[in-house]
Amino acid sequence: MTTTTPRATDTTPLVPAAPPVVAPEPTATVTFTVDGIETTVPKGTLVIRAAEQLGIQIPRFCDHPLLAPAGACRQCLVEVWAPGRDGNVAKMPKPQASCTLEATPGMQVKTQHTSPEADKAQHGVMELLLINHPLDCPVCDKGGECPLQNQAMSNGRAATRFVDVKRTFPKPIAVSTQILLDRERCILCQRCTRFSEEIAGDVWIDLQKRGAAQQIGTFDTRVLGFAGDTPVGASTLDTSGRPFASYFSGNTVQICPVGALTSAAYRFRSRPFDLVSAASIAEHDANGSAIRVDHRRGVVLRRLAGDDPAVNQEWITDKDRFGFHWQSAPDRVTTPLVRRQLADGTRGELEPCSWTEALDTAAAGLRGATVGVLPGGRLTLEDAYAYSKLARTVLGTNDVDHRARPHSAEEEAFLGHHVAGRTLRVTFGDLAAAPAVLCVGYEPEEEGGIAFLRLRSSVVAGRTRVFAVAALASRGIERLDGTLLAAAPGTEPEVLDAITTGADDVLGVTAEALGAEGAVILVGERAATVPGALTAVLRLAERTGARVAWIPRRAGERGAIEAGTLPTLLPGGRPVADPSARVDVAAVWGVDDLPATPGRSADEILAAAAAGQLGALVVGGVDPADHADPVLARAALDAVPFLVSLEVRRSEVTDRADVVLPVAPPVEKAGTFVTWEGRPRPFAQVLTTTHLSDFRVLDRLADALGADLGLLTLADVHAELDQLGGWDGVRVEQPATSPAEPPAVPPGHAVLATWHQLLDAGRLQDGEPYLAGTAKQPVARVSPVTAQAAGLADGDDVAVSTDRGTVTAAVQVTDMADHVVWLATNPRGAAVRDVLGAVGGTVVRLAPAGRSDAPGVTAHAGSGLTGDTAEAVAGVRVDEEERA
Repeated sequence: MTTTTPRATDTTPLVPAAPPVVAPEPTATVTFTVDGIETTVPKGTLVIRAAEQLGIQIPRFCDHPLLAPAGACRQCLVEVWAPGRDGNVAKMPKPQASCTLEATPGMQVKTQHTSPEADKAQHGVMELLLINHPLDCPVCDKGGECPLQNQAMSNGRAATRFVDVKRTFPKPIAVSTQILLDRERCILCQRCTRFSEEIAGDVWIDLQKRGAAQQIGTFDTRVLGFAGDTPVGASTLDTSGRPFASYFSGNTVQICPVGALTSAAYRFRSRPFDLVSAASIAEHDANGSAIRVDHRRGVVLRRLAGDDPAVNQEWITDKDRFGFHWQSAPDRVTTPLVRRQLADGTRGELEPCSWTEALDTAAAGLRGATVGVLPGGRLTLEDAYAYSKLARTVLGTNDVDHRARPHSAEEEAFLGHHVAGRTLRVTFGDLAAAPAVLCVGYEPEEEGGIAFLRLRSSVVAGRTRVFAVAALASRGIERLDGTLLAAAPGTEPEVLDAITTGADDVLGVTAEALGAEGAVILVGERAATVPGALTAVLRLAERTGARVAWIPRRAGERGAIEAGTLPTLLPGGRPVADPSARVDVAAVWGVDDLPATPGRSADEILAAAAAGQLGALVVGGVDPADHADPVLARAALDAVPFLVSLEVRRSEVTDRADVVLPVAPPVEKAGTFVTWEGRPRPFAQVLTTTHLSDFRVLDRLADALGADLGLLTLADVHAELDQLGGWDGVRVEQPATSPAEPPAVPPGHAVLATWHQLLDAGRLQDGEPYLAGTAKQPVARVSPVTAQAAGLADGDDVAVSTDRGTVTAAVQVTDMADHVVWLATNPRGAAVRDVLGAVGGTVVRLAPAGRSDAPGVTAHAGSGLTGDTAEAVAGVRVDEEERA
């Protein structure tokens, strides 16, 4: 990773020259035979892959198509004949590992199917692997789906010749709170270590010792008896001092060919042959990862990664793998609830009721009222579409906004102009092929998950360079070998405008890299909190020719945009203010006209409700703590005269609601998530249930209001979406927002930088204590200059406060922008929006814990720009004593 100090340069837009058209070079091929069958494959193809293409099965343990060849288990031995220097075909003296052997012209390969020598070699290897392997298949989690079991039967001896005592170890070792290791089962295939090094970049498990004592494990000298210096890379610690817990560690459990690595949550819970499996899509982020859901007797017991080369390949995050218990939590809303008026006129408690009573009560409260609709960003495409149609056709309003997070009018224009209706402009494949990727307001590992793995695979292969505009380089950016363009919160537009060709520093290097064909700018939802950032991104894309992709955090954000749950957009990216767009949609919806005035944003809807300007709110799956100002959100929910909540579980919204309508979680319904690419990811219903999808509940609510929403089935929704299609008319105008002046930073203060971590206090992670144990510990990151000014040292406790509250965390001195403090957005017990009432760019107070003040210098937040340009752009004011 390279930390740079950018400076502003000439920002005159440049028109990129058209790249020359180059004909692709023909792929070199190799012709050889496997078991007498001649085949032609691309040069460099492994023998085991060529055999797979012919339908010839070769047993293996260490081989995995997404990992580099290792030849560790030797189970895939084959007999090989190859042309020598004299041109004559001769037999290699020993069987060869087909997982590391590349096919060459004229080679003749004989597998165990046609070669007694290969068959005998494979039987011998299997016998060696089973010498110390315990015979505990009846209690092993892998029993019934174990490659070692299967291949011991197909390629092993019928009886054992081993009569000595097997090797044993104390077990299990807790690699993390989520992953347990039974060392005596390990066959040293190294799949787990190769995944951690090659794919995730987290060295948290590795080989150690040699010979008969060789084993897999974490480098805990007290457990493993490791003598000597700890190997390089094995001492990676998180801020709590524990061995680092990877966000992707669950993948090692799935690819382990034996039961050596197991999940603490699933351990001893079920047998594979007792489970019913169904394909689905993960609901935690905008990547749309393919998963497999395994359930028994109506209870989901585990989730595995699905195989989808176009999206997540064969990997998923631990959040996608283990974070599913929220869907069956004890606080599930299982029946409609109504809050009845007491005799004295006060509001009573929520009471169970029939669907008819609940819908009639909701209809009575909404009829004739000025209603705001807040669907939230976790919905499927179909459910979001129903909220959009209900708001416009039944409630007669454009006051609908799914953005339950910090947002802005600039972002709304950006989404309408650049995102809505523009599908598959940038894909995962484009990321993997991009020569350069610039991240703006986006943290790939923490906010992307699978996008991080796809980027890292390309970085490791040497195809992609990663740049990031941020206050500091996170560990994820470091593992991407990323180059940091340091920018304090609020100064990102200045840094982006300074990325121009011809600059003699890293800004020029960045501009040149982005000018290459296929370069991509990734923009996160956090950019909405920085005035002018999205405008500057579009200017940069125009100068360099790079493509822009917007990656939100939540699974339903992109689908909601396509469904029209923005106050200025109708489905397909149609502008509300465009008469022809309204006519287009009205014809499909079967109404005469649609409301023409653009509606209010989510923040404006909440402000109007808090001020008594709204008569009712319809809220679906929204947590007040997610909004930029949770206090305002709660005040709006308290003040609005009538509140209808569609929810899966009890929440702050349902506790305040007048009517609660239970809806099905993803595992109990069919639907479609739309990825950040714009790729639809349909999934089927997994569990049988009586609960309804949001769109079916809204259809019944519309019926109670005397309207026909026409969305009774999934087919009805899809028929309307297909009929609407995309919008080919005039789009929302490109945003043109000017940057705001950087805030002044008084002594003892700093500007807050923040982003979500993958594992935090989000409600979709509830019910999984093992997963929660792998979350990163809260820290406050500051630069050495900021730490010295505030009287702090590495490891001290610092109090970060505003007039609303205080967050206390351990200090971690970091190479980052000065006069800035970084906190995670939503760790358990220290949520910056809820406790501090702050978002990125807010000025906060810094002081050693227990003190109310701290020494410091008068300064503005620095952008990382140097010299006179830094003072002009970031407004840094330092006195002569500090300069000295």
